[in-house]
Amino acid sequence: MITRGRGRVGSRLSRLRLRARGRADRALRGLSGWARPPQLTAGAFASVILVGTVLLSLPVATETGEAPPFVTALFTATSAVCVTGLIVVDTPVYWSTFGEVVILALIQVGGFGIMTLATVLTLVVGRKLGLRMAVRARSEAKALTLGDVRQLVTGVLLVTVVAESILAAVLWLRWWLGYGEPVGHALYLGVFHAVSAFNNAGFALFSDSLEGFVADPWISVPVALAVIAGGLGFPVWVELWWFTRKGRKAYRWSLHARITLTTTAVLLLVGFVAFLTLEWNNPATMGVLDLRGRILAAFFQAVMPRTAGFNSLPFGEMNTSTLLVTDILMFVGGGSAGTAGGIKVTTFALLAFVVYANVRGEPSVHVAGRRLATGVASQATTVVLLAVGLVMTSTLALMMMTPFTLDQILFEVTSAFGTVGLSTGITGQLPAAGEVLIVFLMFVGRIGPITLASALALRRRARRYELPEERPIVG
Repeated sequence: MITRGRGRVGSRLSRLRLRARGRADRALRGLSGWARPPQLTAGAFASVILVGTVLLSLPVATETGEAPPFVTALFTATSAVCVTGLIVVDTPVYWSTFGEVVILALIQVGGFGIMTLATVLTLVVGRKLGLRMAVRARSEAKALTLGDVRQLVTGVLLVTVVAESILAAVLWLRWWLGYGEPVGHALYLGVFHAVSAFNNAGFALFSDSLEGFVADPWISVPVALAVIAGGLGFPVWVELWWFTRKGRKAYRWSLHARITLTTTAVLLLVGFVAFLTLEWNNPATMGVLDLRGRILAAFFQAVMPRTAGFNSLPFGEMNTSTLLVTDILMFVGGGSAGTAGGIKVTTFALLAFVVYANVRGEPSVHVAGRRLATGVASQATTVVLLAVGLVMTSTLALMMMTPFTLDQILFEVTSAFGTVGLSTGITGQLPAAGEVLIVFLMFVGRIGPITLASALALRRRARRYELPEERPIVG
């Protein structure tokens, strides 16, 4: 009797759970269509850019005490919020300390994520995380379920604070003890570059970025590691944290984490070998360095296309072949739901798996003991094709309005779309229309993949009928 009673109770509880889950799913679908989280995310980023533009337009934001041109303030604010790093004026020379602090704040807010920041503030003040806020945060942070949002957001906050604090301390000590900077100024440099590096922004307080520290491992290596950490994406770091808590046997890696870590390692190795090989004898870049300096410079520059705009070598002096390799790395970018841009390493890897499955004639795509969900391949293809179209169209437009070469313009456009910030030095020489186009590319590069991927995932329409099938010739 007891067993039967427990069975009936268990069955009843199961039915109640299924009903509750169904109601939650219906509420989520309705809220997703009404609240439009991707559009809200884009609007939030645009609002922060507007606020940053207003602050940078103040006379106190410049060293001369004169209000900067509107396009200059807009370009800088967009580059900071979208954690890109492209500049039209020399940051340490043109902007005052107030302007630099505004840029730093914009980088932190943009890298952390507007909706993620709003979610953290909601949790901090002790309020419940409502369904609407959870959906908005999920659209930006790419949590798989609503239950993941709180865990992911707190993990994002923890990783950000710890990583930036450690890097700031290392850089502060190096600039203080190694270069004789005053304690306060060294701390300021450490904090600024730590925030800029971890958020993959690439803003620097040196006119030549980090070229003056090309052979200094105490500067180059910590900055590079911070860029890698920020570029992996917060969901991966949350998994790493759970891995350390649960242990190897109690925790199973997700497919996303495995793809991100593996593809990132492969691309870093490819970039390192490419930079070392292609620039080995270039007297304007690596040719003047010793073996240790060349290895360090190649590693540093292989990391930066993950999408941080620091450079320890002048890209304007690099070979055309090196610029093309960098274009490819910048277009791919870093991990999803992090501070990196580009089409993301997961998208790149998934397309490679799709091609491999099609070549083998397999009807479905299998990766690391898992079968890809239906629709993932089409979403990845859509993101990539739209990105290619945008980059090509923007490149053609800039070629029509500037005298620069194709390799220079393609590099600039890809850097802007990938929110990288690397440049061959032509950014400040673009006309006003060209600067506005780069602003648009930076915004779309930061918001576009999030908005597009979320919109594609939320839009599921069932066709009421199917037309007759026909196969056109492919290839």
